[in-house]
Amino acid sequence: MTPQTASLETEKLCRLAPVIPVLVIEDAAKARPLAQALVAGGLPVLEVTLRTPAALDAIHEMAQVPGGVVGAGTLLTPDDVAAAKQAGARFGVSPGATGKLLDAVEAADLPLLPGAATASEAMALLERGYSVQKFFPAEANGGAPALKSIGAPIPQVRFCPTGGVSLKNAPTYLGLNNTLCVGGSWVAPTDLVKAEDWDAITALAREAAALPR
Repeated sequence: MTPQTASLETEKLCRLAPVIPVLVIEDAAKARPLAQALVAGGLPVLEVTLRTPAALDAIHEMAQVPGGVVGAGTLLTPDDVAAAKQAGARFGVSPGATGKLLDAVEAADLPLLPGAATASEAMALLERGYSVQKFFPAEANGGAPALKSIGAPIPQVRFCPTGGVSLKNAPTYLGLNNTLCVGGSWVAPTDLVKAEDWDAITALAREAAALPR
């Protein structure tokens, strides 16, 4: 898969809903009902971060949910890419980008939302063909004002800002011309997942899905 094709695919996913839930899953048994709750609330694109031992099993479970599109976040190495693809991930997300990682996702035909924190990183990815990127960590990097500033000289790149994004500040990001959607963890709080309060999570998802952009 070429970077250009990957960016077309990730752009389609980013346009499905204003928010991509960023999920850290400790118990794979909760993965499927969690995905069902989020999809029911209008958030079909789900990112499971590879930060827990249960992550790959969680991706496998979520991949079975009708209407959902599950991807793997925190891709760092070619081995991560192979494992994510085998688990059923339909896209990948990375905090940054290296040549080895980009080679691996392109060889595996796995669309990637690669991370960029600076204008130089955004330019390097654009030079390779990635016109859709993740701005990360968004708030720590100056938030919406910084992303707006990067967009002025590099309007060809569209972003999914992630990291410190909340229901409160998401509308500011979504109001930018160079923002397609945002990534956020607030739609699946740890306490609600542990309590298996799927109705509450669906309500949070519905609220997020209604954000204007």
